[in-house]
Amino acid sequence: MAVVGRPRRSCLAVPGSSRKMLDKARGLPADQVFLDLEDAVAPLAKPDARRNVVAALNEGGWDGKTRVVRVNDLTTPWTYRDVVEVVEGAGANLDCVMLPKVQAAGHVEWLDLTLTQIEKALGLPVGGIGIEVQIENAAGLVNVDAIAAASPRVETIIFGPADFMASINMRSLVVGALLPDYPGDPYHYILMRILMAARTYDKQAIDGPFLQIRDVDAFREVARRSAALGFDGKWVLHPGQIEAANEVYSPAQADYDRAELILDAYDHYTSEAGGRLGAVMLGDEMIDEASRKMALVIAAKGRAAGLVRTSGFTPPQD
Repeated sequence: MAVVGRPRRSCLAVPGSSRKMLDKARGLPADQVFLDLEDAVAPLAKPDARRNVVAALNEGGWDGKTRVVRVNDLTTPWTYRDVVEVVEGAGANLDCVMLPKVQAAGHVEWLDLTLTQIEKALGLPVGGIGIEVQIENAAGLVNVDAIAAASPRVETIIFGPADFMASINMRSLVVGALLPDYPGDPYHYILMRILMAARTYDKQAIDGPFLQIRDVDAFREVARRSAALGFDGKWVLHPGQIEAANEVYSPAQADYDRAELILDAYDHYTSEAGGRLGAVMLGDEMIDEASRKMALVIAAKGRAAGLVRTSGFTPPQD
């Protein structure tokens, strides 16, 4: 089964301390917007940022976007107030809470229980607010399977490259780019480990940010690597990266059309009218049940991206 969920090709970070940027984000074509209370907000500005975020969520204007708030991590003194104030203030207008620097399943369990208590107190649907988890250090990656399985609320597993690089003493100050002295992709294992945990537990996998925000070509290059593996989307830090992310994490029109064609053809040929065939030639390609599963992934991503078929399947006439 293809993991689809909410579209998250582009996940836009917006500092909760900036009313101007919160207002601007409403009109941008990102699939998801996360209002940040963590790294983008100075310690002294966090109380005001919470109020800004609550007001922004309740004012609306986020139609078509997944609405997320990133709280501070559980090693800080701010997390519980972040969760309580935001969910009590705007829980009806919130889709997910993002928890950064998750190191163990217990972190997710704490957030799950806290959300449940608040939802019950407010009369909100229990379980209606999802959880996004960020893997940002070695401990989080080692425990990623337990983290993914910790709560049915978990919707996404996100790679946080900057903190991760620091946590393993990686010798680079450029986040997300390849290292000239390393003969390969130094992030490949990390991305694949996150992806395996995500797919095992039917979660989405989201790649982290690329900090050279004005170099859109380099952003595309980095994004294509995780998209090729099967990631569902990537963080964007600047409006100029949104279009590139939406394009890279959507299937090409020709691939989408081919996937839908395979699904229709396989459905026909396995039916009574089509001869109850398990494998058949479609043009120059043999298709079977494995082909159907692969096509379902591409078709699901295309539908989620709003693509429209430009061709159809016509059963052969005897």
